[in-house]
Amino acid sequence: MLIFNNTKYFTTKKSILMVLFLVCFTGFSQQKKEKPKFKVIAFYTAKNDQAHISFVHEANKRFPKIAEENHFIYDSTDNWNNLNAKFLANYQVVLFLDTRPETLEQRKAFEKYMKDGGGFIGFHFSAFALNDSEYSQNWNWYHNTFLGSGEYVSNTWKPTLAVLKIENQHSATKNLPKTFASAPNEWYRWSNDLRKNTDIKILVAIDESSFPLGTGPKASEIWHNGYYPVVWTNKNYKMIYINMGHNDIDYENGTNETLSYTFENKIQTKLITNSLLWLGSSKK
Repeated sequence: MLIFNNTKYFTTKKSILMVLFLVCFTGFSQQKKEKPKFKVIAFYTAKNDQAHISFVHEANKRFPKIAEENHFIYDSTDNWNNLNAKFLANYQVVLFLDTRPETLEQRKAFEKYMKDGGGFIGFHFSAFALNDSEYSQNWNWYHNTFLGSGEYVSNTWKPTLAVLKIENQHSATKNLPKTFASAPNEWYRWSNDLRKNTDIKILVAIDESSFPLGTGPKASEIWHNGYYPVVWTNKNYKMIYINMGHNDIDYENGTNETLSYTFENKIQTKLITNSLLWLGSSKK
């Protein structure tokens, strides 16, 4: 009788261990089989304006976490010479975190990448163009055809939050409230009226309840009325432009300390994440 009980005990123990092994192995196998959904490459400069530099550093910390949570790969580089066909072939989505490509070869490679169906998100300063500045409006396809915004005209100051409103339903705006408060930002006005461009679909604009927007000190830096798109897509490409990407910095006291962070705003981060997931999975 004692021998029988021992045999039963060891048999039961062996069965339990076998079940635990199978459970662990199955979990490991499923995890191993799960491939990244897509790959993202972010280009940045991070040399001009502490507010933009702060955003770039924040983005390069936050995006890897978003990638891990949503099963895609995020890489970044400050080498704009990587903007070539061979390098871009490894990625489904390109981000411009703060600036734009400047050489003819880089620009041609990016234009071909987009025309061939690549995905793109441009943040804030990536759309900036102003004649007689370091970033002249000398790339007509990018600023007028692709982004549609044309040349930079003016901005609000000091960086402040705005109440934003959803203008059109899109995968990027899925499950977002109709209006929401943004993180503090420097808001841009453009030379082209995007409402008149049939290729452009405006997704998010500044709600009129935000006015007056900005604190000055210059009168031109405070907006009292008008229509200002801040997120839009060009229907001919897999792309989204997002005006956010300028953290508030303590310039007044000379500390250059970051006072606000773009990704601390959960709704705004949801918008950015939605945009990435749409671009990584859609055909257009």
